[in-house]
Amino acid sequence: MSTNIEKWDVEDQKFWESTGKKIANRNLWISIPSLLMGFAIWLMWGIITVQMLNLGFPFKPEELFTLTAIAGLAGATLRIPASFFIRIAGGRNTIFLTTALLMIPAIGTGIALQDQSTPLWVFQLMALLSGIGGGNFACSMSNISTFFPKRLQGTALGLNAGLGNFGVTTMQILIPLVMTAGIFGAIAGASMELTKDSGWIMGKILAGTPTYIQNAGFVWLLALVPLAFLGFFGMNNLTPISPNIGSTISAFIKILWLYGLAFLTAGVGLYLYLPAPTGLGLLNMWVALPLIMVGTLFVMKLAAFGEMKANIAKQFAIFSNKHTWSMTVLYIVTFGSFIGFSMALPLAITVIFGFQHELVDGVMTHTTKNPNAVSALTYAWIGPFVGALIRPLGGWISDKVGGSIVTQLISVVMVVASAAAGYVMFLAYNSATPEQYFVIFMVLFVLLFAASGIGNGSTFRTVGVIFDRVQAGPVLGWTSAVAAYGAFIAPVVIGAQIKAGTPQNAMYGFAIFYALCLILNWWFYLRPGSEIKNP
Repeated sequence: MSTNIEKWDVEDQKFWESTGKKIANRNLWISIPSLLMGFAIWLMWGIITVQMLNLGFPFKPEELFTLTAIAGLAGATLRIPASFFIRIAGGRNTIFLTTALLMIPAIGTGIALQDQSTPLWVFQLMALLSGIGGGNFACSMSNISTFFPKRLQGTALGLNAGLGNFGVTTMQILIPLVMTAGIFGAIAGASMELTKDSGWIMGKILAGTPTYIQNAGFVWLLALVPLAFLGFFGMNNLTPISPNIGSTISAFIKILWLYGLAFLTAGVGLYLYLPAPTGLGLLNMWVALPLIMVGTLFVMKLAAFGEMKANIAKQFAIFSNKHTWSMTVLYIVTFGSFIGFSMALPLAITVIFGFQHELVDGVMTHTTKNPNAVSALTYAWIGPFVGALIRPLGGWISDKVGGSIVTQLISVVMVVASAAAGYVMFLAYNSATPEQYFVIFMVLFVLLFAASGIGNGSTFRTVGVIFDRVQAGPVLGWTSAVAAYGAFIAPVVIGAQIKAGTPQNAMYGFAIFYALCLILNWWFYLRPGSEIKNP
């Protein structure tokens, strides 16, 4: 089979059964592990920074926070150009190159972590480059949407995204595990010793234990090298979707150019947002994020060249469709919640349940270490695991009953669960024995993850039905780009409310947002007389 496929009509049942199904499934099963690697490398800083703190790296907690913030924002911003890669560069070219590029932050992070004297800016640069993994989601989903007929969109996209999302859980479990052994021998350098106890699913790793933190970067090469090979030789470009991709080298140049532009706007935005000494601290989050998004789109349109300019201008037509904006908001409910809670949950567990909260001279204090504290590394992976595991089910159900009905039901669940989680956080943060509330806290968050996972599948099904095959890919990419800022927003919002002593307010705010989205989904897709009924 040629790398470039000239004829592609999967809505024709005969073509699908004779030719399309085999090609589509092969591309899907190469795409899934490639996307899993992207998620793992994008979000690895949430675990790496915990162990950097435990190993005594000479950085303040707020400086380590910048690493997760930089990776989160960069990954979301890179999704904006990645939304358009498939049409201008082809699916095979895009997935191969974006997977191969993940080797840069993997190797760089491994080298940087070998030495505690590595300056902070090096880690910040690696966190910025880790954003490539976040950007890969948009082009991966855009690509897979072109291979399957509309009746199977929910299932195919649910599998790609759901199993790809296992990168979060894979990372949360694998990184602490590979740190405990010198699996790469002398090549990866010497071990360090923990200065404080660390947790994992097997229990506590005690202070003084030899730790190979550099393996957190190097371990991903074991999968990235063969996956890049499989992507180059096993995937396809669909010329009806990508008619003017040119040579493989020219396709690579277009991808690297647009990613470079996105890195520029993300870097400038971070510099204006982050406090000194990293940045200027001039903008708050709610100003910085829209400026970065608009700036990225503007620079892309301005700096595109040749046929790429015409292709991008044609795809910008999605922004004149009201359903692009309604689905963007609804996808924030689902994927934005999933990725945001994935980043914020370790922080919430550590701060709320790691300390005794007591009244001292009439003032509530949160500084006494809780002897019965639970470890974030032991439990934080459970929610993302459930959310990723159940995501394909959401797509499959939506193919049967309609995406908007499923979105409506899970939104009701998220309103109730978010409000209840806020109340439990309030009780725990005002208790000298917060651990008594931990089980119900975890149950509620697992419920939120499960609902958001099902909703991820349903919203992608809805996009696949509403939009034609050419526009569905860019819309999927754009909605996922905006929702991915949840990886940046949720930790900041929850962290700020914890600092203010009112963590429950963050969850109450999310519940209000979910309730408003219930109305939005009903108005556009479920009410009598709606333009498009239960897509």
